[in-house]
Amino acid sequence: MAHLQEADAREAEAAGTAAARPALDRRQFVTGASAAAIVISGGSLIHSAEAWGLEVKALKPDTMLTLIRMARDIYPHDRLADRFYAVAMKSYDEKSGKDAAFRADVEKNVAEVNAIAAKQFMQPYAQVGWESQRVNLLRAIQKGKFFQGIRSGLVVSLYNQPEVWPVFGYEGESASKGGYMARGFGDIAWL
Repeated sequence: MAHLQEADAREAEAAGTAAARPALDRRQFVTGASAAAIVISGGSLIHSAEAWGLEVKALKPDTMLTLIRMARDIYPHDRLADRFYAVAMKSYDEKSGKDAAFRADVEKNVAEVNAIAAKQFMQPYAQVGWESQRVNLLRAIQKGKFFQGIRSGLVVSLYNQPEVWPVFGYEGESASKGGYMARGFGDIAWL
């Protein structure tokens, strides 16, 4: 009987606390609901604000999340959505599915990057809040084979996506459209 009275007292206290708590207004709800994040769900990464997802088959989802964050930090473009970086790094998951040694190497190197981040910031690389802090972590590994492989691979895998080209003012190849000379060769505004 005493334990029932204690339970009733706890419920009454919780109800009083909830009543004293201010209600969530619309502005607070919209602000909280619109916070962008890449969420790991099973074997997938889901971006809550940009409405995209990426199924990860061979690598650990945390590893893929770190690779995507590294890609954005290596070639940062505020006008590019995270999905373009995810597409650029998808080849790491695909190759890992075919080559166990490659997968082990990627997992080991990402674990090392996370260990460096944990030593300095007590959290994995992808959760380090400030870009400048993550860039400093990358500077520590920039001469290594792993970093150089990601950096050089991104030149093709990121910038060879036709959906990215308009962001930079590139219209694509011109031979099939009559060449550049007849299509505004002198109007290059982005250079």
